[in-house]
Amino acid sequence: MLEKTIEMTLCKLVRAKGGLALKFVSPGTVGVPDRLILLPDGRINFVELKAPGKKPSAKQVKMAEVLARLGHPVRIIDSMEGVKEFINEI
Repeated sequence: MLEKTIEMTLCKLVRAKGGLALKFVSPGTVGVPDRLILLPDGRINFVELKAPGKKPSAKQVKMAEVLARLGHPVRIIDSMEGVKEFINEI
């Protein structure tokens, strides 16, 4: 399964819950998560998507730690099961 397939499913299911799954790009900043998830009631999550079995880079892990310290949930998802778990939690 491709990362793109996982990403498309995530976006579709987030929209079904009334949210937005915006592509997150920050020129000049490395390691930012792939998607910024904006949910009703002002809830914000970040999601880094990976192909099954792939791991985030050291810079992605570091950025996830920075965002988490600021109080922003960060999820790394590499499977359809991971997408479903995330959707059920939000």
